[in-house]
Amino acid sequence: MLFIKNKNFCDINPFFWTISTYKGIIIRDIKDFFSKEKFAKEKQSQKLTNLVYEYSSTMIKKGKGIDPRTQENKAVNIKLASSKITGIIIKPGEIFSFWRTVGIVNTRKGYKEGRVIRQDKLVTGTGGGLCNLANTINNLILHSPLQIVEFHKHSDALASDIGHRVPMANGTSVSYNYIDYRFKNNTDQNIQIVLWCDDEKLYGELRSEQEFPCSYDLVEENHHFEKEDDKYYRISKIYKNTIEKATGEIINKELIWDNHSLVMFDYNLIPKEELKV
Repeated sequence: MLFIKNKNFCDINPFFWTISTYKGIIIRDIKDFFSKEKFAKEKQSQKLTNLVYEYSSTMIKKGKGIDPRTQENKAVNIKLASSKITGIIIKPGEIFSFWRTVGIVNTRKGYKEGRVIRQDKLVTGTGGGLCNLANTINNLILHSPLQIVEFHKHSDALASDIGHRVPMANGTSVSYNYIDYRFKNNTDQNIQIVLWCDDEKLYGELRSEQEFPCSYDLVEENHHFEKEDDKYYRISKIYKNTIEKATGEIINKELIWDNHSLVMFDYNLIPKEELKV
């Protein structure tokens, strides 16, 4: 990344943002070429026997200030990328890489213009919306003993909550290929990710050969909004609980996100009862 007088060159001219992006891609390619890690590649259509966790997310968001066209395009992008991932088998010791599995996204492959976050702003870009897919996978992995080895965050306040607040409903960031999402199968059995879509929702399953002795739960504490320097932020702490199935006892509580997310939707939609003065 290039800097000048405490300013990021990428903030001055989009040309420098493009240079920085290509630099990140090249560095990632070099690191992976020399890496001794083994990446998951094998896929199978038959599902593994045990369902570890299932999760679904809405692809088409509706509300004030949300362009329906970019939402429809996002659904197209997610369906294309999901087809590259579904059925993948992660063997013991292997690493799943979002981008090594999905590959490059471009218009030639059918990807469309969707919403992306660039320099804390919502703009459009080819393949926009794939963070939604990465976040769904992240939720599957968080509800398992698997080891997340690469995770990048973006704002957890892209749109106002509809209905019950779900911790980690947003927030996972990916951008080809240097902002990746990766996890390692640190268990002694094969793991599988299964994905499919209908018109408006994305569905995911994490599967294994045998049942694990523990289950996992996400808990959010002290959730609220605060105003800082004329901007609003979502504030909370999100924990992962490890629960022993045999006893029902919580045997570990791990802080996975000290959340401080810039609100990127209409401030008038912030619930007044959740606003801390």
